[in-house]
Amino acid sequence: MSDTEMIPDPARGSEGVRADAVRALEAEFSELITHFRRLIMENADRVSPGMLPGAYKTFTTIARCGQVTSSALSERMLVDKGQISRTVRELESLGLIERSPDPRDGRSSLLSLTSHGEAKLAEARLPQEGLLMRHLSEWSVDDIDNLTRLLHALGSGRTPDTGA
Repeated sequence: MSDTEMIPDPARGSEGVRADAVRALEAEFSELITHFRRLIMENADRVSPGMLPGAYKTFTTIARCGQVTSSALSERMLVDKGQISRTVRELESLGLIERSPDPRDGRSSLLSLTSHGEAKLAEARLPQEGLLMRHLSEWSVDDIDNLTRLLHALGSGRTPDTGA
């Protein structure tokens, strides 16, 4: 048994058992977050040696958005506009993103990946391509759907829909 697994003590009552279960879940999330941080650091370094994970996160967020203003990027990532501005300049200097005029607001620019940025992102992600698929290869589709449903409920602060 790993140090993140706990045997609930029924003598503690249902609230104690629930608290133990939540702590175990919290520990598993911590391990998962650490794993994802490592992957992000590796991908950032593949895009540009020495790139910080925050810059990689900004880069991939721009990629997901397709086109986005700095202000919208700042709001979406919950990051200070000054930090976004510095990171955008760094990504531009690396030739990974470009600015174009925002047709809806002449004072703003739209950020998007360059073809070089798209190629570097694909190259950086290549080692992890299919990783989740491989990890879930022995899982049933019902288990994958259930995990997706539960994570969505947790992320949105809702009680899970049982689907029944």
